[in-house]
Amino acid sequence: MKYWEKDSLERLLSENTYPGRGIVIGCTPSGEKSAVAYFIMGRSENSRNRIFAETEDGIRTEAYDPSKMVDPSLIIYHPVRKLDNRLIVTNGNQTDTIRDGVAAGGTFEGALDTRCFEPDAPNYTPRISGMITFDNGSFTYKLSILKSADPEGSACSRYTFSYAPEKGAGHFIHTYKCDGNPIPSFEGEPEKVSVPEDIDEFAALCWDNLNMDNKVSLYINYTDAATGKEEIRIINKHE
Repeated sequence: MKYWEKDSLERLLSENTYPGRGIVIGCTPSGEKSAVAYFIMGRSENSRNRIFAETEDGIRTEAYDPSKMVDPSLIIYHPVRKLDNRLIVTNGNQTDTIRDGVAAGGTFEGALDTRCFEPDAPNYTPRISGMITFDNGSFTYKLSILKSADPEGSACSRYTFSYAPEKGAGHFIHTYKCDGNPIPSFEGEPEKVSVPEDIDEFAALCWDNLNMDNKVSLYINYTDAATGKEEIRIINKHE
């Protein structure tokens, strides 16, 4: 496959039992809307005991059964926050780092320079992040991954990818290459995938092809670039 060709998100999800947490950002075929998907998965009871709850400026993770929550440090956070003409989506509390850095006049990259991969040896789970910037009826977006440079977690490698919208296409990045022990980190550039026009079709495509045992929650956002009007879908396995 050539690097400019679109892969099937359905195939990428259905053939991988554990991509972990994942972000897709792209553009609908009409070119009128941005499309965002964010999902979480879990292998432990603690990770699976979560739902997405809508907030004033995005979503947050919450314990489905608070009595079963063991360690909230890496699993309770705001994956999505809005800031002015930007939408920020990440797999951890670096959402707040990006929001605060940009609000103070900094950049997406500069904010993430202050962060590193997650301290969950031996996996050293990557931090993945995305940001859409809307401007004059159009938008651009960035994706980032912060990952361990070696098996010991002694150094952090930081990669940022910047995109202009392409009709019917998006880019998919996820924390893990596949299941394993330790779990291998995502490798290479974000995967280019097809994005449908209909939000419910996109939600079903993502949710139905995530591994039944490991999937936990899914968030979908379609935003009209000209008007700023949002459509949002949230699916929680526990609900």
